[in-house]
This record gives sequence, structure tokens and C-alpha cells, in this order.
Amino acid sequence: MASIPPDDAPENGHRNGNGPSPPAAKRPRAALISAAEIRTEFAHHDAAVARVNNGSFGSCPATVLDAQARLQRLFLAQPDAFYFDSLQPGLARSRAAVAALVNAGDVSEISLVDNATTAAAIVLQHAAWSFAEGHFARGDAVLMLHYAYGAVKKSIHAYVARAGATVVEVPLPFPVASPDAIISEFHGALALAKAGGRRVRLAVIDHITSMPSVIIPVKELVAICRQEGVDKVFVDAAHSIGQVPVDVRDIGADFYTSNLHKWFFCPPAVAFLHTRKDVPMASQLHHPVVSHEYGNGLPMESGWIGTRDYSAQIVVPEAITFVNWFEGGIEGIRTRNHEKVIEMGKMLADAWGTFLGSPPELCGSMVMVGMPSCLGIESDDDALRVRTMLRNDFKVEVPIYYNTRRVEAQEMARDKNGDPVTGYVRISHQVYNVKEEYERLRDAVNKLVAERFTSSKLRPSEKQETLA
Repeated sequence: MASIPPDDAPENGHRNGNGPSPPAAKRPRAALISAAEIRTEFAHHDAAVARVNNGSFGSCPATVLDAQARLQRLFLAQPDAFYFDSLQPGLARSRAAVAALVNAGDVSEISLVDNATTAAAIVLQHAAWSFAEGHFARGDAVLMLHYAYGAVKKSIHAYVARAGATVVEVPLPFPVASPDAIISEFHGALALAKAGGRRVRLAVIDHITSMPSVIIPVKELVAICRQEGVDKVFVDAAHSIGQVPVDVRDIGADFYTSNLHKWFFCPPAVAFLHTRKDVPMASQLHHPVVSHEYGNGLPMESGWIGTRDYSAQIVVPEAITFVNWFEGGIEGIRTRNHEKVIEMGKMLADAWGTFLGSPPELCGSMVMVGMPSCLGIESDDDALRVRTMLRNDFKVEVPIYYNTRRVEAQEMARDKNGDPVTGYVRISHQVYNVKEEYERLRDAVNKLVAERFTSSKLRPSEKQETLA
């Protein structure tokens, strides 16, 4: 049973691996949170919507939002005092909390940024300068997963490919049967990246891919990079904190980033970038927004980038207080979320005659579920239109993934009728979700199937496309 230590608990004390205990605005609660209290914490959610998409934007409870609002009013009341007296101590408290949360070697290794995309820009900007200044040879390789997050893929091309890098993608299979399939494809892509004597300067590896959602055996891939002479490894773990255990020293990457607003109950927008202090280039990393703290180290540069709302970054300890109201703290939350999302995923798959996109051990609090092939999802645009229809007509919010890629020697997975499955929903489970929301999704899709709906009915006509 999780409990909250008293107000005078040591500042660097640990609770369930969740980091230091923050000072609280009121005496911490002694009892575990109840189901009614959970509903109250998330009463600001639209009750009319079955929200099974925590993965995209996360969710912030009322107590943390209240703490954020107090900080925002404090800033508005006396901005000078806030900036010069309160801001840096507040950020330092959050950085210390994150350092303990992820087992960083030192708090100096933690920088707070808006999101994982910003963290990627910091690392990739340095790689681009290394090409531009001749530290890397033109044509040297940067390796990334095919299923890397879209904004990060574009950042790789915008920064390092433009500066002269050769970009090599790892063509991961999906549906995926085991971690071994991922490791095998990674070995093959790494060999291609090294062909002709090329140096692999950077590998960008997701801890949990976004779409389709799969837990990547990141520790094993980092070890392979070390064995094969890859210069640096950056782990984009936007979804990891709150879904899977994270120990940055055990994983061993040079750079590791994760959002705190997706699965750790912080408001948008806050993430961290962990940079190993024994990496020589750590002192050469800079925030993309150059401000007065330029040159004083990335944590300081990231902590003062002009007039903006820093409140989300300061309430990290309050989010830690919130997770410790649950049995087992964040570990208990993610265990229960995993069990529930697998249960709901199997319920949907059974109802639709399909399957899960990966085995449970490669799922965290999100799972991919095949949709009936008769829906005829044949493009990304089809997937988006069906998603929009589910939102508008059925009040169900869930991402839909269009899968068309064929990995060599792997056939498209098929539904109970033997037809290839091209559409998948990505369902999430967070503490506020209830079974009825997944049943609403199940029934909405079953209704579409019964009505012989196909996604082609949502496509613009040739005439409409011409007028547009």
C-alpha cells in the first residue's frame, strides 16, 4: 500500500521509485485515492466522450491543475519576483524529482524542456553543427526506426540530412511477434548504415513507438550500438515515463528524453532530456531558443528562454504526490493500466474477429487492435476520416493507424474471414478510464460493419476535390 510521507520527510527521500517528496500546499492525505475521488480529479474531461486516447495528450488531475493555477497567479501578481526569486528554485526542485525518478547519476544531467520534440531538436542541432563544422564527414550515417515519431523524422531530415548525413531507416515488422524480430531488423539496418566504411554518428531509437505502438527492446539495441561502434545513441522515449520502468543508467544511452504530460499527470507542456555528464559533447548542447543563459549549460539555458509560462515544469513534484495516492505509486498505476488495456484490447479483438498488433510483453498502457478489414481503410487519409467520424458521430476518441508496409517474407495479418487487416485502433488505458468507454468503441465499429460501411464513403468526390 502506497502512503505519503509527512511534510518533514527528507527532500531527497524516495517513495516507490518516484523521486523526492515535494512540499505540499496542504497536509498530504493518509489514505489511498477512491474511485469517487478519481472521478472528481478528472471531472473536467468531457463526460460525453469515450476518451480512450490518453497517449496523444495525456491527462492532468485537478489537484495538479490547481497547483499550476496558483503558480500562474503568482507570476501575474509580481512577475519580477517570480522570475528572480521563485523560478529557478522551482525548476531545480522539479529537476531533482526527475533525476530520482529515472535514476540519473546527477541532477546536472537533467534539463526540463517543453516536449520530446524539443529535446530531439537539441540533440539533432548539435549533430548538424558537427557535420557543418567538419567533425563528421559528409555521408556519415544517422540511423532511425521507420516508425520514429513523424516530427522527429522530419527533424532528422531538417537538421542532419540537410547538413550532409546519410539517413538509414530500420524497417520494423508490424504486427510484431517478438523482440527478436525487432533486433534482427536493427542488425540488418545497422550493417547497411556501415556499408562502404561509413561511420554511424547517431542512432535515434524509440523506447515506445507512437503509431503503431510497440515497446522496443531499447537496452538491447543500445548495447548493439556500443558493440558496433555507433558514436552516440539518442532514445526518444516520449511515452515511457508512467508506462514502463525507466532507469537511464541501466539503459545506457547518451541522451534520453520523455514527456511528463503524457503518462505522468503533468500539465502540457513538460518533458526532460537526460544527458550523461561523462559524454564530452554534453557541454556543447544548446537550446534551440537562444536566450540570456546561452553558454551556461543546457539545464540553465532550458530554464530561461524568455517570457513564457513555466508553471507546467514547476509542478512535477505535485504530480509525484498525486501518483502516490494510488496503491503502489506509479508502478502500481502502470501495472493496472497494462492489465486493463490488454483486457480491453482482447475484448475488442474478439468482437471484431481480429487480433492484437503485438504480444502483451511489447505493450505498455497502449495496445494496437486490428479493425475489421471490411471497413476498407486504404490510406492514412481514410484512417483520419474514420477517426473523425468516430469522434463526431459516436463521441469516441481513438487514433487509427493505416498499415500497408510489407516486411520481406512477412504477409499482411488477416482477420477471421481471411482478409488482410489494414486498419488498427490504438487504445490507451489511464486511471480515469472505464469499461463502458471501450464497449462504446466496440459497438460503434460493429454498427459500421452491420451497415456495410466502407471508408470510401467518406472520401471526397472528384468534383469536390476539384473545387477545393
